[in-house]
Amino acid sequence: MFENQFQENLSRINFKFQNQEILTECVKDQESFSFLKANFGPFEKGKRYKLKLFIALPFIKHGILKVHNLEKCDSTDVQRFAIEEKENVPLVKHKIPYFLNKLKEFKIIIENEVKSQKRPKFDLDLYNSYLINIIDSRLTKVLNLSKSELSLNDEQKLTNAEQFLFNEISKILKIWRSFYLKS
Repeated sequence: MFENQFQENLSRINFKFQNQEILTECVKDQESFSFLKANFGPFEKGKRYKLKLFIALPFIKHGILKVHNLEKCDSTDVQRFAIEEKENVPLVKHKIPYFLNKLKEFKIIIENEVKSQKRPKFDLDLYNSYLINIIDSRLTKVLNLSKSELSLNDEQKLTNAEQFLFNEISKILKIWRSFYLKS
């Protein structure tokens, strides 16, 4: 029960990210078309389009659009994030809203590029390695914070998903600690 509810809440946070707009660039002309009473396009090669991520992803997958360089998040970016995370002992607030969700969703884009042989598998391996470092580092910091009361400053450094995780871990740790400390 707890696991299902926890997973649902993380999915809701990810859904909010997928509804954020990203800047894309057209790489192949596409005439306009309608699907389920919604109109898409036309898309002209070289032009930029701001679309919600969930709408952009199928066009990216089919090679019509690509993520604009201002929005990209590849293994080089994730490496930079991992180094920043490792160098900063305390938890640091990221400038990117839904930071962890962006890393998760852009991994799908890279996987698709590897599958279609537009990018070497080595890039995906690097991305995964750096992503694991970021997740583990931030998780350790959240766990350390969850042992005490969270200050307003620390709370502002947490992503939405981390704040949810922190609240759940804190509840569990308080119950567990109380159980053993009460006579």
